[in-house]
Amino acid sequence: MRTSRLIAIVTGLLGFVLALAIPLLPVEQDAASIDWPQNGVLESVDAPLVSYAPLNMQVSVPCSAVTQLGEGGGTLVSTLPNGAPDFESAGLVVRAAADGTVEVVARGNTLISATGADVQGCDTIEVTSDHQRTSAEVTGTADPVAGSVEGDARPQMVGIFTDLRGSIPDGLNVHVDLDSRFSSSPTLLKLLAMIVCVLATLSSLYALHRVDGIDGRRARRFLPAHWWKFTGVDAVVIGTLLLWHVIGANTSDDGYLLGMARVSEQSGYMANYFRWFGVPEAPFGWSYELLAALVKVSTASMWMRLPTLLAALLCWMVISREVIPRLGVAVRRNRTALWTGGLVFLAFWLPYDNGLRPEPVIALGALLTWCSIERAIATGRLLPGAVAVLIAAFSLAAGPSGLICIAALIAGARPILRIVIARGHRVGFASQILPVLAAGTVVLVAVFADQTLATVLESTRVRTAVGPNVAWFDERVRWDALLGISPDGSLARRFGVFVMLLCVVLCVMLILRKGKVPGTAIGPSRRILGIVFASLLLMMFTPTKWTHHFGVYAGLAGSVAVLAAVGVGARSIRSKRNRTLFAAGILFILAVAFTGSNGWWYVSSYGVPWWDKPPMLAGKGFSTLFLGLTVLALLLAAWYHVREPYRKDTEPDGKRARVLAPSPLTIAAGAVVLFEVLSLLKGVVAQYPGYSIGKANIESMTGGTCALADEVLVETDPNAALLRPLAPITDPDGAGAFAATTADGFTANGIARDLTADSEKISKGGANTVDSDTDETTTGTSSGTGGGTEATAGVNGSTVTLPFGLDPARTPVLGSFQTGEQQPAALTTGWYGLPERTDDAPIVTLSAAGRIRSVDADGVVTPGQILKVEYGSTGPDGSVTTLGSIDPIDIGPSPSWRNLRVPLESLPADANAVRLVAEDPDTDPGQWLAVTPPRVPKMQTLQTVVGSTDPVLLDWAVGLAFPCQRPFDHRYGVAEVPQWRVLPDRIGAESTNAWQDRIGGGPLGWTDQLLSASTLATYLSNDWDRDWGSLERFTPRDAATTPAQVDTEEVTRSGTWSAGPVRY
Repeated sequence: MRTSRLIAIVTGLLGFVLALAIPLLPVEQDAASIDWPQNGVLESVDAPLVSYAPLNMQVSVPCSAVTQLGEGGGTLVSTLPNGAPDFESAGLVVRAAADGTVEVVARGNTLISATGADVQGCDTIEVTSDHQRTSAEVTGTADPVAGSVEGDARPQMVGIFTDLRGSIPDGLNVHVDLDSRFSSSPTLLKLLAMIVCVLATLSSLYALHRVDGIDGRRARRFLPAHWWKFTGVDAVVIGTLLLWHVIGANTSDDGYLLGMARVSEQSGYMANYFRWFGVPEAPFGWSYELLAALVKVSTASMWMRLPTLLAALLCWMVISREVIPRLGVAVRRNRTALWTGGLVFLAFWLPYDNGLRPEPVIALGALLTWCSIERAIATGRLLPGAVAVLIAAFSLAAGPSGLICIAALIAGARPILRIVIARGHRVGFASQILPVLAAGTVVLVAVFADQTLATVLESTRVRTAVGPNVAWFDERVRWDALLGISPDGSLARRFGVFVMLLCVVLCVMLILRKGKVPGTAIGPSRRILGIVFASLLLMMFTPTKWTHHFGVYAGLAGSVAVLAAVGVGARSIRSKRNRTLFAAGILFILAVAFTGSNGWWYVSSYGVPWWDKPPMLAGKGFSTLFLGLTVLALLLAAWYHVREPYRKDTEPDGKRARVLAPSPLTIAAGAVVLFEVLSLLKGVVAQYPGYSIGKANIESMTGGTCALADEVLVETDPNAALLRPLAPITDPDGAGAFAATTADGFTANGIARDLTADSEKISKGGANTVDSDTDETTTGTSSGTGGGTEATAGVNGSTVTLPFGLDPARTPVLGSFQTGEQQPAALTTGWYGLPERTDDAPIVTLSAAGRIRSVDADGVVTPGQILKVEYGSTGPDGSVTTLGSIDPIDIGPSPSWRNLRVPLESLPADANAVRLVAEDPDTDPGQWLAVTPPRVPKMQTLQTVVGSTDPVLLDWAVGLAFPCQRPFDHRYGVAEVPQWRVLPDRIGAESTNAWQDRIGGGPLGWTDQLLSASTLATYLSNDWDRDWGSLERFTPRDAATTPAQVDTEEVTRSGTWSAGPVRY
């Protein structure tokens, strides 16, 4: 025993000290820099920095370069290309004007503005910039020409650009030290320390196990007895989890985390890819490294979510095999309690934990922490307690919401402390405490494996400063989102949380009234209730207030539901009145839950009933029905209350009462789970053969699929798809280009200049809350659809900027927008011949703008001007017989350019010609419409067009739906230039644009400066009225650039070394 004590002390102390030292130990950093010009060629290079600004830069431009620019002047050196939106306000510009004036501007600060006379005979223009000072100086002049700005005015850099051509002027040089502080790996010393730390901790835990043997008892078995027995409840719970893994909805951040995992191999660390200037996720997110390992095999959704499925199965095994037996005899023997626990667990898990977020890991960690504490208390041994500390530490390092595991440690602290004190005089305190300390700190090996204390502190500073970083006293934000009409506040999410709270309140009331929940073990029952209560308080200290954090309660909610099921049984609550009041509470929870929508994130909602509204039938909401039943239950409880004193017997109410007493909670949970499963099954069936999550997952098991990329159809050449009028065009100007028979009030330039999309109400929720802005509207307009004018007139005299790659030289346009006095307008175009129908050209489409009347799939009318597509049959003499008309599908938004579409399958087989008929009788200046000729485009899938090798900016909401597209990489702080961008639907794009923007340090902050974007015409196959999102093609603002060559040097950095602050 003395040897074991000594080993526990030595190894525990060694593990603890080494764990604390790991953040301070040195790492090998890849110090990166760029020197320009490169390869002996005077050309611009692109190097978009994920940190936006470099660590420092030095620019030296010989004055002879001013002459080399020529008489027109131009840019000598800049860090943003000409035409960038923030060319001067964010970048560094050294330029010369036609009159010889030399200017140096850094982030809107004019450092030098000198006339040609002032710089006559000068030698060089020198610029230096770091986080303390930015200065510029012209050397070799008679009088000093210099300027500076104190503080951090480092310019944003997406490359080095110049208008200089020809040979490289002598002395021209730019040197940039990049912020590659996070691109590091452990030194041999640190690697050895980590290995020794882990081995010492394991040794100390084994020694602690030997020390525990002082009581002379045999070690308890690790797994509960009969853990392998399979019951009907197991079949339902496990079967539901397996089915949900295939058809179930995913979570909002799955694409976010998949993107981070996919690029981590190239970046060398787990960067926050979409925000916060690419700082690492540390100290949280060790579980993302598991995702990074999985993506090396496949990026398919079902494969990536296997750890989540495993966590779900383990949670249920722990609840059914470990938690229930610990709660007492009455719980073990109560089958209804087991069913209730399983169904409430499912009701919580399904809407919250079917994705890649860390909540499933933390939910499992919370259960295991509590069970380990209970085993330590029950056995009087400390090894389970040390394991509980270990699990809690890793749960906390998985995500901030892992704070709930601390509640389990707090709940069991007093009895554990009594064990330590009781054994202290025999084995001492050091041999008991040091292994626990080592177990609690060994997690630092995972947190600081490739980072240092300085880099983690800096990443934390950036995330805190940029936000969102919500104060603890604003915890109501999370609950506000839970009660909103959005996936954040869906009925499924509401039900699980509110049921858990009701169960806690019920059990606490029973304990206050009767001292315990009858038939249950008082210690474990009190502790698990205390854990839930303390967790709700600790959750206030998480820096973000998303509703998906509630997913950590899934295991605890199922456990508390078991207690509640016993508590409301006839043996615990004899009063009919009280049991009826509990039923009324369940019904009220259902009423509140069903005021929310049956909403799920992004593509998960496809085909799901009531995805955007509270469920209702015949115009009556389910919530109204449940509220009515609540009132009836309260009236019945009042009747029991009045009648009860006159009852002669006080025994439980026979067999029926015993059967029905626990039913409200069990039935409600079962009904909600069934509702969720049937909703997603209905989505799969309703969407077929179109895209759904279930269809994509099934296909991934039977030969592979690229999910949504295989279903999105792209117009590759919209100009070639334009239909030609059957009648000859005699006058190409104006309406003549349409061979129009009527064109009253429609002109070639009858389109408003500003086509910014109308504001649309959005649901305020976690995914939309990135700042304190209270405006809950979106005006998202796809690139290239917001209007504008061209200098050169198009084919029919229009100067309107056309969208979707339509060529004005080939595409005429007519609109009814008028200035001055408004007049009604009408248009009937000539007939256009339809080509033979083929599978790769399934629709007639036309680009339109303005406000057009439409009716969606739910029968909701969008008011506007009338536009119809008439179809007919061409006779032998060339005449066309009208067969009918159809309203084209319009998915919005108004009044921006968008593509209206008519599926060819909706037209009669003999229809071989179409024409447009439009009416604008409204004299309101805001009511107008514009059209281009119809087209029948041959389309290819997005997978074919974009492929799997081109670098793509996949917005964080879409990543899991596009597993085959390659997200752009970044290395040494320099991002790869993407060629494409894939966005979610309009409401989703509002969130992704806000999250990824310049203010948040996301990729849009540099793509907007380096690239221009144009939207391609796309459609979702077999789901033509769906706004799936959009595909944008990026074009460099400076087409002559090449990727910069980055030089690296491996430098040893201490754990406290800092490169200075990241500029935000």
